[in-house]
Amino acid sequence: MFDVSFGEIVLIAVVALVVLGPERLPGAARTAGALLRRVRRGWDSVRAEVVRELEAEELRAKLKEAQEAARAVVDETRKHAGTAADALGNVARGARERIDEARAEASRTPGTETPEAQSGAASSREDKP
Repeated sequence: MFDVSFGEIVLIAVVALVVLGPERLPGAARTAGALLRRVRRGWDSVRAEVVRELEAEELRAKLKEAQEAARAVVDETRKHAGTAADALGNVARGARERIDEARAEASRTPGTETPEAQSGAASSREDKP
């Protein structure tokens, strides 16, 4: 903070002894020491508050980064889920079309029954003695 050499401190002490005298010098030294402690304590308090604010700002920045990363992951996941849903829908449509084609083919071919008709005929045969 201040660059005060030992010689300068001795010079200040001698001047204070001459000006204040031996009776008032100890009280003035105590008062000066108390004031210096208050100033240091206040300065340390301000410095600690600044450090806390800087750390809080750093945490806010990290939190904002994490939120942006999480949003990006959620958006990417939604995009992939939509793609997967579309692919599953296409597979399901294709399967339905093939089933419908097979049923249509089976109904056009004489003597061929659909699996549902075959199971119904088999159960009706079991009912007859």
